[in-house]
Amino acid sequence: MPIQTPPTLEELETHSVVSRENWLAARKELLAEEKQALKHLDAISAKRRALPWVHLQKDYVFESQDGPVSLADLFRGRSQLIIYHFMFGPGWEEGCDGCSFLSDHVDGARQHFEHNDVAFAAISRAPLAEFLPFKKRMGWKFPWVSSYGSTFNFDFGVSSTPAQVASGNVGYNYGTTPYAHDELHGLSVFYKRKDGSIYHTYSTYARGVETLVSTLQFLDLVPKGRNESRTMSWIRLHDKYDGASSGSDCCGIH
Repeated sequence: MPIQTPPTLEELETHSVVSRENWLAARKELLAEEKQALKHLDAISAKRRALPWVHLQKDYVFESQDGPVSLADLFRGRSQLIIYHFMFGPGWEEGCDGCSFLSDHVDGARQHFEHNDVAFAAISRAPLAEFLPFKKRMGWKFPWVSSYGSTFNFDFGVSSTPAQVASGNVGYNYGTTPYAHDELHGLSVFYKRKDGSIYHTYSTYARGVETLVSTLQFLDLVPKGRNESRTMSWIRLHDKYDGASSGSDCCGIH
């Protein structure tokens, strides 16, 4: 992902200033481009919904606070399920700062989309007991389960073996991003028919999850933009702001 280099103080202080009339002319010109971009995104969304599906044959079982649960259980009576592949590997003490940043946006939206036939859950490869304290610390309420001991993370391209990492390219993001790490992030969508059969409809990785992060959309509106020296360089766990260290930039993968 290209870094959105922030303007310098000098550039901000000497930024072009025009009359209201000239500003309106420039704003209307940009508005036409914004409308065109939105129409293009609508067309892409339609193509996303039209993608063919894959019938899941494996019976995945996860570890939850209520005991073992299946992928079907995660739908919680709904027909659509969004899974966030949260980077929290075995032995980690904290989750990825980028995944945590995205997760801060989930519960507010979840209170709405759960009333529109959509369920949500995060899945990580670490054992449940290793990330539950972190979930409590962050104050999140969404379901978060462990795929420890199953092939789920490997099957959906977000976990890799040491041998795969050593090769230098784990095929992340459909082979378009040559980044090797044992744990990576992403999002997958599933549909459950009335007969109980489950289908994989969509997955996205790297910058593809950015649409869920409304903070970035707010920042894209202001003069300094995202104001970053490297991808998401300013992101912290939300209890580590006010001069704390930057931590891992593990989700700055694009």
